[in-house]
Amino acid sequence: MSGSVRAMGRALHFPLTGTARGIRKATHAHGAGESGLGKLIELHAVNGAGDVMITVALASTVFFSVPTDEARGRVALYLAITMAPFTLLAPVIGPLLDRIPHGRRAAMAGAMLARAFLALLLSSAVVTGGIELYPAALGVLVASRAYGVVRSAVVPRLLPPTFSLVKANSRVTLGGLLATGVAAPIGAGLQVLGPRYPLYGAFAIFIAGTFLSFTLPHKVDSAKGEDRALLAADEEHLHGPQLIKKKVRRPGLRTVGTAVTHALGANASLRCLSGFLIFFLAFLLREHPLTGESAAVSLGIVGVSAGAGNALGTAVGAWLKQRAPEIIIVTVVALVLGTAIIAALFFGAALVACLAAVAGFAQALAKLSLDALIQRDVPELVRTSAFARSETLLQMAWVIGGGIGIVLPLNGTLGLSVAAAIVAAGWLTTVRGLLSSARHGGAARPRVA
Repeated sequence: MSGSVRAMGRALHFPLTGTARGIRKATHAHGAGESGLGKLIELHAVNGAGDVMITVALASTVFFSVPTDEARGRVALYLAITMAPFTLLAPVIGPLLDRIPHGRRAAMAGAMLARAFLALLLSSAVVTGGIELYPAALGVLVASRAYGVVRSAVVPRLLPPTFSLVKANSRVTLGGLLATGVAAPIGAGLQVLGPRYPLYGAFAIFIAGTFLSFTLPHKVDSAKGEDRALLAADEEHLHGPQLIKKKVRRPGLRTVGTAVTHALGANASLRCLSGFLIFFLAFLLREHPLTGESAAVSLGIVGVSAGAGNALGTAVGAWLKQRAPEIIIVTVVALVLGTAIIAALFFGAALVACLAAVAGFAQALAKLSLDALIQRDVPELVRTSAFARSETLLQMAWVIGGGIGIVLPLNGTLGLSVAAAIVAAGWLTTVRGLLSSARHGGAARPRVA
């Protein structure tokens, strides 16, 4: 009898252990296990799963549960609350993360723990629909971005010998996307039970992520002497025994070559497009669904297209080897521009879905390439702050795009023409600088031990 019980236990236990071993084998392949990158991939997967649980819980509260005019007001309020505090990410959060005495592992654990408790706070706000929902959601967003800044900064320290920076960033991002794909339907199922339940799931996931953060190798912790990255700034310091004041230029985003700033400009146009399409299409398809479909199904089709494109872009990034990030950015932004122009000229359901997919694909590859350029060209002593400034500018571009999408009349041809203009502005102002940087080989490419 006891033997039968043990056999049944092994049979029930095997699918879980077998799946865990399969996941561990995939995340630790090609030297990622030895370098520590595999553990970062797993941590980022936990991060993605927790974030999507919160997104599922908030989506119905902010958007679907109220009339269109009121939904526009709520979303506009969310964007307004989001934009102002995000300007603190670069001047405050970046240097703070550089100076945390216990290092980057503690910073990532803190971001996980903060979202765990904010998820509990949101679990009551989503039921009442009170104004406290917005500052709590803002806290989740800031903590999520803070985690992302630190995660991007530590990738070079965990780089396997055979990986390029674009490939390593892609592996980490792909782990998050796969976890999001698994967690999203689970969150939707919990949402059926009530809006609180996805948030309870997020709490449990982020608590697990808090502990998982400390399993990363010790080498990810901040080095001593890191400083604040400025767009361009001088500082005074004391020189020699006579204490003579001398002007020296600290490294910043403008002092490491043009590749980073031009790549940031191109990415900002894509992020602005993303914010625009999310909010413009959300309201457009709610009032004017795709032919023969409901509003929810129409939004689902566009959302799946964008998600599939994003996943494909991340997968392509993981496949790419030593490719110039500048060329990747120029190419994908041109691809989006051409697609947006065609979609504006021949507006229709298929082209809307196609634009969403291409925009998702381009945004994924362009962001991976921007991260690789920052990791390649920005000195390590200011890299965390550089990522904070990058994320702040990209978030502000997303908010601006979202604001345009909210106020624009619900006309498909007009909207996609505006989308094309946004991308054209980003491409035309950065293509020359990026191509020039690629021809000259960019900045030096030091590896991080």
